[in-house]
Amino acid sequence: MLIHTSRFGQLDVDQDRFIVFDEGILGFPKQHAYALIQTSEESGFYWLQSIDTPELAFVVCDPRLFVADYQAPAKLEELEGIGLSEPQKAQVFTIVNKIGDLLTGNFQGPLVVNVENRRAKQLVLSDKRYSTRHPLMRVGQLMAFGKTA
Repeated sequence: MLIHTSRFGQLDVDQDRFIVFDEGILGFPKQHAYALIQTSEESGFYWLQSIDTPELAFVVCDPRLFVADYQAPAKLEELEGIGLSEPQKAQVFTIVNKIGDLLTGNFQGPLVVNVENRRAKQLVLSDKRYSTRHPLMRVGQLMAFGKTA
């Protein structure tokens, strides 16, 4: 399916890369449909691009690239809405922000995706081990599956 983006122009994205957030993402409750776009095979970062709004996209990554034991503790009833009953059928992403030359991840607001039906939900964790601005890396470091340069 062709989608329009403000960063990459028009892209042909396979529908198996589409993710639906029934409740939207915090701050964007009316935006439900997104495409997960990988811009490089060597990168652990992706674009979560709104299908309906070309200007809306988030950089996301798997938080376990930076915190190996990261877990998004969630109650089963929180995940039932996306049809998730088994944690191993979930993919977790964190939204990445840039503050100066530092990339941070919102570890208190993980995005949980049911890999079987591609429905997703953003959780709001009360776990104080994590922050909304967890340091990931400095801009300029080359991140290629654990390698830095």
